[in-house]
Amino acid sequence: MQVKASCKPGHSGKLGLIAGMGDLPVVVASEAKKMGYHVVAIALQPPADESLKPVADDFHKIRIGSFGGLLSLLKKLSITEVVMAGKVPKRLLYENKKNIIPDLRAMKLLFSLKDRSDDAIMKAVVKELEKKGIRIHKTTTFTENLLAPDGVLTRRKPSKDDLKDIEFGWGIAKKIGRLDIGQTVVVKDMAVMAVEAIEGTDETIKRGGSLAQKDAVVIKVSKPQQDMRFDVPAVGTGTIVSMQKAGAKVLAIEASKCIIVNKDKFINEADKAGIVVVGLKSNPA
Repeated sequence: MQVKASCKPGHSGKLGLIAGMGDLPVVVASEAKKMGYHVVAIALQPPADESLKPVADDFHKIRIGSFGGLLSLLKKLSITEVVMAGKVPKRLLYENKKNIIPDLRAMKLLFSLKDRSDDAIMKAVVKELEKKGIRIHKTTTFTENLLAPDGVLTRRKPSKDDLKDIEFGWGIAKKIGRLDIGQTVVVKDMAVMAVEAIEGTDETIKRGGSLAQKDAVVIKVSKPQQDMRFDVPAVGTGTIVSMQKAGAKVLAIEASKCIIVNKDKFINEADKAGIVVVGLKSNPA
């Protein structure tokens, strides 16, 4: 379903797109432009590249630790509406300590947190942006037509054993989501092979597939407390590539809560790889 919307009266018609890595920012930019927005891309460095540059109406780069710089840039550009899209791997904070140096505004925000979970950090960022009068849109406002449907998406269907693994892993994925640990688990024969943490979905699939040897089942869900303004679960062709390399055979994703980037290509690649993809609205129990 195509999202039909337009810039509301009283708004500038300008949308700041704070972008991480992956194809999702490009998709969001394209959809926002169809809705009548002038899209100003702000690529977080690292990990974002310049793939947004030819799609956005305006393009800027900013160092990922420069929160004060981001606020200043939004003010300078008169941006009062923002959407966030694309992955910012949390491991960057630990792998590139010399390259990612938080500015004073970012340090103040980090020291105000009780912990440094994804939700805690992102909610604090959103709160600070809202204090500046900036409206944060849900990512799904621009990706409604990409949300996973309910049912089997591929030619192959899950077997009875696959459904048992999905049912088993679904509850575990929801529990780690509630604890804000991750959103993906890899299982085989009703045993957990891997649980997503700071490494991200692709690395979790790789690790779980290695331990399972073959025929692993991957389950990716939204958090019970999912805030659709950030960290919305998403899959794409890269997910299929990771599963193929890991020898995984089934991907279960939460219908209406998980974004499928480049959906037609994603399903085509899954079919070519012989991978089952199924969307479920709730635990198949």
